[in-house]
Amino acid sequence: MKKIVAFLMSSVLLLVLAACGSGSASNSSAEVSHVKPEAELVIEATNYTFDQNEYHLKKDVPVKITFKSSEGNHGMLVPGLKLQLKGKEDSAVIIPKETGEFELSCSVMCGTGHSAMISKIIVE
Repeated sequence: MKKIVAFLMSSVLLLVLAACGSGSASNSSAEVSHVKPEAELVIEATNYTFDQNEYHLKKDVPVKITFKSSEGNHGMLVPGLKLQLKGKEDSAVIIPKETGEFELSCSVMCGTGHSAMISKIIVE
């Protein structure tokens, strides 16, 4: 019984730490603030969904990614690109260095549909 309680408390702590993480993480996708973006991607979140199932970027092309939460309290996390944005509006300029599909999920516990709030970014 003690192991189950310890496991549950550890899980809750990890969720709280993930939700309270700072702004956008530095990343190997080369997040940069001094490079002028050649493209722009806006990702909009409403309750339990992103506005598209998939988003497309080009490898080695600087892109400004803007996250907008128009309904509810949400954030976006793309671990494969080491990118996290949250709040009503947040943005970052990145240069994707690898091709592939990267999972995009909500980084803020937003309610009953939180676990289904998943999309993907495809870098070509």
